[in-house]
Amino acid sequence: MHIRRSFDTRILVAVLPLLGFGASSSFAEEYPSQKAELEVTKIAGGLDHPWAVEVLPDGAYIVTERPGRLRIIRDGKVGEPISGLPKVYAEGQGGLLDVALAPDFSRSRKLYFTASIPGPGGQGTALFSATLSQNEDRLDNLTRIFQMNRFTETEVHFGSRIAVAADGSLFFGIGERGEMDRAQDPRDHAGSILHIEPDGSIPQDNPFARSETAAHEIWSIGHRNPQGTVIDPADGKLFVVEHGARGGDEINAVTAGKNYGWPVIAYGKHYSGAEIGIGQAAEGYEQPIYYWDPSIAPGAIDVYHGKMFLEWEGNFLVAALKYQLLARIERDDSGTPAHEERLFEGEFGRLRDVKVAPDGAVLLVTDEDDGALLRVSRAGAP
Repeated sequence: MHIRRSFDTRILVAVLPLLGFGASSSFAEEYPSQKAELEVTKIAGGLDHPWAVEVLPDGAYIVTERPGRLRIIRDGKVGEPISGLPKVYAEGQGGLLDVALAPDFSRSRKLYFTASIPGPGGQGTALFSATLSQNEDRLDNLTRIFQMNRFTETEVHFGSRIAVAADGSLFFGIGERGEMDRAQDPRDHAGSILHIEPDGSIPQDNPFARSETAAHEIWSIGHRNPQGTVIDPADGKLFVVEHGARGGDEINAVTAGKNYGWPVIAYGKHYSGAEIGIGQAAEGYEQPIYYWDPSIAPGAIDVYHGKMFLEWEGNFLVAALKYQLLARIERDDSGTPAHEERLFEGEFGRLRDVKVAPDGAVLLVTDEDDGALLRVSRAGAP
């Protein structure tokens, strides 16, 4: 698939305070793009491999750090680690991963997070719920509501992002843990998109809810390492972005009970150069709606809906690690990806998460030793 590159020049502008949504500026730089002039503001730095960000109701930010810390950033100041987290396995690609707010967070203060944890047989991905204390210094009511059903010693492909559905149920992905054939086993949580209720119980509309040959939590199988999961609020469709090997990163429109092919079909090749599976297509396996070859190593996906960039309405935004960029992907009237613009390539480091803020700005976190939370807004916007 041919992918166009965006402009890569940048214009340094004066450092000014930003009177935007929860931001405190340490720098503000302007970047041209194909449809809007952009301004990037560093909200906070000094983060240790931040993995995910969410916006709290008052405009502050809650951020995970992969080594196992959860922090709140308010007025540009990074708070002390919040206590009450479980023991996290923070080796290889593992650690504290995604965080998501319950729909009624402003009342309940309930949140969810995923992490790799140690256990019998090695380590694996788990999902927790908890409530944030009123003074924001600890998690209360910590509950492990899901744990994958087979732990192993490998240190890769834990996933995992959380998408909260309109009914409050949770979709999330787990990679195949570097053991690719697990993605084709419907009894194994690895290499799957999963769907559970907020208390960990099984939704009755799950495709395998009453199966005797498949794990009841599974929504779809055949995924390599899904690290981006989002539900488009415009139509309720579930989209997942996942890592390929040497090429073959994919965006999939995920529906119940389908098989997305890994490792039977794939775009790209193994890191050794060997072919993967039986080719790029086969009966019984779903095709991605978009793919990259060579790989960009996608970290997260969101769908743009907001007032700040009306010309981006409905676009996919994909954070990428390998080329250190934000991919903006336009869609045609049918929702099919039609054009890609690459933004900020090599400017800020490895981009791990992307999130559209309530005011329409776009938030990014950089997966670095000295990681940062960045805000992308329209240049000149108040």
